[in-house]
Amino acid sequence: MRPIQKSKKLADVCYDIRGPVLEKAKQMEEEGHKIIKLNIGNLAVFGFDAPDEIVHDMIINMSNASGYTDSKGMFAPRKAIMHYTQEKHIAGVTIDDIYIGNGASELIVMGMNALLNTGDEVLVPAPDYPLWTAAVSLSGGKPVHYVCDEAADWFPDIEDIKRKITPNTKAIVVINPNNPTGALYPVELLREIVDLARKHQLIVFADEIYDKTLYDGATHTSIASLADDVLFLTLNGLSKNYRSCGYRAGWMVVSGEKKHAKDYIEGLNMLASMRLCANAPGQYAIQTALGGYQSINDLVGPGGRLLKQRDLAHKLLTDIPGVTCVKPKSALYMFPKLDPNMYPIADDQQFAYELLAEEKVLIVQGTGFNWMSPDHFRVVFLPNSDDLTEAFGRIARFLDGYRRRYSKAA
Repeated sequence: MRPIQKSKKLADVCYDIRGPVLEKAKQMEEEGHKIIKLNIGNLAVFGFDAPDEIVHDMIINMSNASGYTDSKGMFAPRKAIMHYTQEKHIAGVTIDDIYIGNGASELIVMGMNALLNTGDEVLVPAPDYPLWTAAVSLSGGKPVHYVCDEAADWFPDIEDIKRKITPNTKAIVVINPNNPTGALYPVELLREIVDLARKHQLIVFADEIYDKTLYDGATHTSIASLADDVLFLTLNGLSKNYRSCGYRAGWMVVSGEKKHAKDYIEGLNMLASMRLCANAPGQYAIQTALGGYQSINDLVGPGGRLLKQRDLAHKLLTDIPGVTCVKPKSALYMFPKLDPNMYPIADDQQFAYELLAEEKVLIVQGTGFNWMSPDHFRVVFLPNSDDLTEAFGRIARFLDGYRRRYSKAA
């Protein structure tokens, strides 16, 4: 029979967070191996539970959740999101400017599908959360990666952004707080990005899903709060700040200069209607989450579990010879660098395979985040302290063997 092949639209699409190395890990688990998974920010499996009041509200409203909702979402959660944008000083947001989705991920794809024609370019950070690059490619666009500078706390390189703007550039993606680096951008830098967007009439897509997961007293500024003459699409949700990944409750807020974007917004409305609506049970969690006790502050503040695990993971990593890491100010991840002189890695996916096979530790290679060199990898610091110590001990042992093999070969 004639082979059935995947669409050519998927040729440039990859999502290595759930890629081939994970498939190998699943196979090993089926064979009876216990894998320490540092590959994905799935909080529940590490004992980070959703707040009780969110769970309670979903349960008591379940009998009301069997019907379709408005294609943009229920009124009450959208009103709560509108109030949240006011707290973040994002001006001029109405109920109609808010779209609730099955997680922010669905809305990222929707935002790109509604915008891009073949050959349109979107500026995406490197490293990035790879769904952004995949969504641009799947929508027929061309992702153009601007560099975030590790030597400057992983801040975007403004000069590199300027060099990569062309007449085909339609938008710029800003991931702040950042996944995978944990960087948190200062207001001055955000203003420079807004100035470029204004000058070149770019849409700003702002991924702010970790805006409450902040350490050391840091504060977050929404880039959409800095201007009203640029079009912003700000994405957020319950997955991370409220430990509710499986509820798939995210939102997208359109703000700023909307008059010239009527046709694009009509496209967003069409796509929102085509998927009928976001899941209703998850929508019932939003109002309670945003208006309730912000327990994330207990986790990231002094003595909090996430703060302690960040500090422990950073120390364990940077104690390994040839491993450096910018200490994250936000989010759940670290993006350490391996000294290429000590670890001459040609294929970082193969490196991740070998670590998995030898030490039963699952990571994601740096090129999976569209980083240009095979010298980084991403880990989560969600496991408890004992498991983190075990995991990084195994990584240290593997890297020690790697150095020894290389020194003998040299």
